[in-house]
Amino acid sequence: MQSQHIGNEFASFLRSGSLLSILFIANVAVWLLMLLFPLVDYLYALPSGSAKAGWYEWLALSSQWDVVIHRPWTLLTYMFLHDGFWHILFNMLMLYFGGTMCCRYLNPRRFGWIYFFSGLFGALLYLLVYNLFPVGRLQVSVLLGASAAVLGVFVAVAAYVPNQEVSLWLIRTFSIKLKWLALIFVVVDLLSIPANNAGGHIAHIGGALFGWLFVVAMRWKNKKPRKAPSAGRRPLSDDEYNRRRADDQKRVDAILDKISKSGYDKLSKEEKEFLFRQK
Repeated sequence: MQSQHIGNEFASFLRSGSLLSILFIANVAVWLLMLLFPLVDYLYALPSGSAKAGWYEWLALSSQWDVVIHRPWTLLTYMFLHDGFWHILFNMLMLYFGGTMCCRYLNPRRFGWIYFFSGLFGALLYLLVYNLFPVGRLQVSVLLGASAAVLGVFVAVAAYVPNQEVSLWLIRTFSIKLKWLALIFVVVDLLSIPANNAGGHIAHIGGALFGWLFVVAMRWKNKKPRKAPSAGRRPLSDDEYNRRRADDQKRVDAILDKISKSGYDKLSKEEKEFLFRQK
């Protein structure tokens, strides 16, 4: 029954028409299209891998500045290319779960900003490293995959609700706080740079950095000076204003703690509205 419920929930997600579902479907559709490349090679009597190489040449992100300047669209299109089943599977799992939490806690509009700019930030860090350090003169690399974008989304959620606990897939008896899970992902990427897929791991770090900075900037922006009082209302003294801000923050912390323990759906309508007004 539980698997049927999950299946129905996922089917509803695919039919929702949200940006999250559109990105999910687009990534999977591009990957399925790439499965036809061996057939194209065969029908046109091309050397094995020719269609795939041509696809990468025009849509993957090169580590060479001069190539990127002539193909600027690759800063976006590289996010929709995946090489292999496990690559697409892991990224789509991260996109689905991380994106769902991001839309719930930070709202769908912010999810879009975080996703695309995390991917762009990852691409720029990748280009900077390969063009500023000697490693870029020793090897030419191409970048592909949505990993930087989805990791940026996940880190943003972890930065916003760091103490929210999640159960690991297939290990329902073990849960871990989002902040520790995000930290594990980032540390693994840092340590993996010299080992393999250096460009991908560098981009992951760039995406994670943007996700974290986005939440830091959002919290800083929310600490605005108090607004001028409406006509006929006495302006708040500094003590009154600071006391009100402290009370509001205590309530936000209490609501976030309730989310961590019971989930967002357990909030009352009034609590959801109050939390939304604080964003």
